[in-house]
Amino acid sequence: MIAALSTPAALAAHAMNHGWGWGAGPWFLLFPLFWLVVIVLAIIFIPRRLRRSRAWHHSQGAESVLRERFARGEIDETEYRQRLEVLRSQPQ
Repeated sequence: MIAALSTPAALAAHAMNHGWGWGAGPWFLLFPLFWLVVIVLAIIFIPRRLRRSRAWHHSQGAESVLRERFARGEIDETEYRQRLEVLRSQPQ
């Protein structure tokens, strides 16, 4: 067996058949390409989501204060509805 693998051509053929099989080919590019796509998508979508989340929490915060004031009886229903309409009509 050792004598059969002593020539460079025999070593290459043995490595081709018992090593990686078809060779590495272009498949070694898929793993870095996958992570590159994941990182680019994260860079694009995470800031958008954070901006939307902040705007939503800001509007929900004002509305929750208004609801609490209405629940405690500090304002009546007509004032509650008027102020709620004003809050919802303002651009965020």
